[in-house]
Amino acid sequence: MGKTMQRIAWIIAIIGFLVGLVGLYQFLTVGHEAANYGSYVPWGLWVAGYIYFIGLSAGAFLLSTLVYVFRVKRLEKIGKLSLFTALITLIAAMFLIWLDLGQPLRAWRLIARTNFRSMMGWMAWLYSSYFVLLVLELWFAMRRDLAVCGNEPGFKGALCRFLSFGRKDISEQAVAQDHRVLRILGTIGVPLAVAFHGGVGALFGVVGARPYWNSGLTPITFLIGALASGGALLTFITAFWGPNNNAKERKDLLIFMGQIVLGLLAFDVLLEWAEYSIGLYSSIPAEAASLRLVLFGNFWWVFWIIHLGLGVVVPLILLTFRGRSVGAIATASALIAITFISVRLNIVVPGLAVSELEGLREAFTGPGLNFDYFPSTMEWLFFVWVVSLAGLLFLIGYNLLPVVRGQKEVI
Repeated sequence: MGKTMQRIAWIIAIIGFLVGLVGLYQFLTVGHEAANYGSYVPWGLWVAGYIYFIGLSAGAFLLSTLVYVFRVKRLEKIGKLSLFTALITLIAAMFLIWLDLGQPLRAWRLIARTNFRSMMGWMAWLYSSYFVLLVLELWFAMRRDLAVCGNEPGFKGALCRFLSFGRKDISEQAVAQDHRVLRILGTIGVPLAVAFHGGVGALFGVVGARPYWNSGLTPITFLIGALASGGALLTFITAFWGPNNNAKERKDLLIFMGQIVLGLLAFDVLLEWAEYSIGLYSSIPAEAASLRLVLFGNFWWVFWIIHLGLGVVVPLILLTFRGRSVGAIATASALIAITFISVRLNIVVPGLAVSELEGLREAFTGPGLNFDYFPSTMEWLFFVWVVSLAGLLFLIGYNLLPVVRGQKEVI
């Protein structure tokens, strides 16, 4: 990526981080009082952001398994980049849900006092296992390059020497052993990633009181959405931060990734069409009301303009008719990855913004008793801070760690 784009990325991330500190300060001083969710709509932007980033992480990780498990040689050069992207987006997701819990310092109780009859209890263990596996897999993927990088002078070399933990063997046998371990970890990671992000969908799908969520298809739609959005994010990152030693190889790689994203996006749209058409046709009152809220409510533009227009139609056109243009692939991927937050918002909020009992909206009113949710300034600012923090962590890691540099991957 050119120096100009590097500077732009740094500037945007730093400005977002500094502006977002205002939201973090407000949360730490007044807590949830500055948020617009309440008793009727207890989940808002942060929960939507949490499942959005979790999806990005799962999607990026599952694409890495094409390299380390299924040995797709056309993707071998982005193996480490995909793992690194999955780790950064997981950290962003955990920050959002950690503070949304209200008492983040008590999060350890989910592990220490797990109720295994609860999906939330299972998720705590799945997240922890996934985080450990990501760190281990990324380390084995970079180990040889860390050993080489450790010979460089200055802070970068010192960091690489520290992270290599004294393992300096860069022989073919040692590298082959690393990749055997990577294949084992990746194989374990496939069902783990499917379970933990499918489990996020199950958190919603098992809520019988909310027909809009309550479906056996919900975990599947979450998983396909994760692959589409995570794949799009990784494609965009590859366009600017990926390996570019050979212009033709880089273009061929992006074209291949663009085709993958196109197929995943089409599949995701098919599932969405099935969900909406059947839900409206069956006309179960609570489910149909939530769907109509998405399509024709006060925030109709979130679905029609942001999601369908910018996140589906424009990318489909670009990837179908300009699928061999690097610029078009990068633009389409960026639009899918960025606008997918609207899909997550349209899952979380409409399912809660319909009263479970007729007349409940008028029966009780007051602070926190409101079905009309829109994120407060504090919620937006903190969300911007988390996104910017993730951006800074990515840029710092990209510049200090051998994420895309080093010897050709061995698969």
